[in-house]
Amino acid sequence: MDQTPPSYSAPPSVWRDADFRRLWAGQTASQLGEHTTLVVLPLFAFLALDAGAGQLGALRAVGQAPVVLFSLLAGAWVDRWRARTVMVLTDAARAVALGAAAVAGLFGLLGLPALFVAAFAAGALSVLFDVAYQASLVRWVRRDQLLQGNSALEGSRSAAQIGGRALGGALVSLLSAPAAVASGALFFAVSFASLRRIRRAEAVPEHPGRAPRVRHRIRDGLRFVTGHPLLRAVCLASAAFQFSLAATMTVHLLFLPRELHPSGATVGLALAATGPVALLGSLLAARLPRRYGHGMVLVSAAVLGNGALLWVPALHGSSAVTVAALLAVNFVFGAFGQLVNVTVMPVRQAVTPDGMQGRAAATITFVGLGSAPLGSLLGGFLAQGWGLRTSLLVTAAGMMLSPAVMAASPLARLGRRLPL
Repeated sequence: MDQTPPSYSAPPSVWRDADFRRLWAGQTASQLGEHTTLVVLPLFAFLALDAGAGQLGALRAVGQAPVVLFSLLAGAWVDRWRARTVMVLTDAARAVALGAAAVAGLFGLLGLPALFVAAFAAGALSVLFDVAYQASLVRWVRRDQLLQGNSALEGSRSAAQIGGRALGGALVSLLSAPAAVASGALFFAVSFASLRRIRRAEAVPEHPGRAPRVRHRIRDGLRFVTGHPLLRAVCLASAAFQFSLAATMTVHLLFLPRELHPSGATVGLALAATGPVALLGSLLAARLPRRYGHGMVLVSAAVLGNGALLWVPALHGSSAVTVAALLAVNFVFGAFGQLVNVTVMPVRQAVTPDGMQGRAAATITFVGLGSAPLGSLLGGFLAQGWGLRTSLLVTAAGMMLSPAVMAASPLARLGRRLPL
């Protein structure tokens, strides 16, 4: 039975707004470029420069370190800048940096030190872009369209986070390493072109009187997030997930070619299985929380998705059964990982005041992704000292920390309706 009040009229679809479509297209291309690059650069080091496990872990850590160094500053700055300007400039800079790295690699001039510089620069610029796009939507769409817009943007971001790693592995297997790096630059160029076409004037938040110091704005954001039980739980669960995922992926990228010995095309296919099923996770996120409650969905999806990775260390050889098992694992991980990512976003938005959205997003990014560099280093060290199979089992087991944190927190008790 329809419970909608008679006076209610649904807001117009954001997809009818040309500027929103440009924002979505640019953000999607940029996120694909960002997460593809996180895989392409380490694989370039491994395949073209013969980097070892420790160097591979260090390279991933360098690319992820700017999250720790710049996230909180970015949150304070973006609240006072035009988000479109920030996104356009960071896209242009990343396209140039990766394009230069690809050309240098083509002529054999790109060594590990230069690759470390490129990874750090791309990571720093990505921090600014990610905070800016999360703050941009409230300045460009109607208040009653925020749910639609955030669902679309978060869905594409989550899909890129999962599928970008798969795409990076596929590109390296199908193209030369320098060409794969150039593909990352192409994604950023596409995003630049799309965002440049946004015509709507951006309403930058006004700050009457003297602007608070950056450190005061950062402090306010930290206090708000750490003082709210739901947001604090999101931070801790995100940190546990990102730390363990970074460690697992560092070992995983070595485990596939060295232990299972599949063809390059098979590696790309197995990794790519997480991409298409991200859409399934988004569709489930639109229905399951309203039926079973947000807490039940978050904990159950995290257990199923993260737990699937525990099967990978048990695989041997490159038979059809092994390939099918890899596909199944990545299918489950991709679908349920996307379900968690999309379900948790409205939780954060529902309990965060409008004036704190940017800093709340930056703080959660800082706490969550800030643990990834340590995870990458741990994965590299474990792979060197314990062997790939044992290391992968340990790091995959660590993935279960995230659902454990959620199960022990107020997140697990969230029902069908979110607190406002």
